[in-house]
Amino acid sequence: METSFSYSFSGEMSPTSMVISLVILAFYLYCGWKLFVKAGQPGWASLIPIYNIYVLLKIVGKPGWWLLLFFLPLVNLIIAIIVMHNLSLSFGKGVGTTLGLLFLGFIFMPWLALGSAKYTAPSAV
Repeated sequence: METSFSYSFSGEMSPTSMVISLVILAFYLYCGWKLFVKAGQPGWASLIPIYNIYVLLKIVGKPGWWLLLFFLPLVNLIIAIIVMHNLSLSFGKGVGTTLGLLFLGFIFMPWLALGSAKYTAPSAV
């Protein structure tokens, strides 16, 4: 007995999934905007690729040239961990929030942006 399995993927999104995707995207753009505003930076800066990382480095108190480190394979992972930890510290949070940002960022970033966390100061360690 032969069984045949056929799968076809056209690459098109249904209108419903497109609307849901756009709503999720808009929510996370809003969260990024709010996070930057909380830190005393212009919200629009969160919308511009690469520049948003530069501003994030400014928020956490790291020098702007660290942006170049994000373009180096493997080094960028270490730098991202350091920046996320400094972001946690800049909002008065600790290692638990750092781990949350690294592994559950889709939950912790909105929590940091929309929650009661206050930006204290750049916390470069």
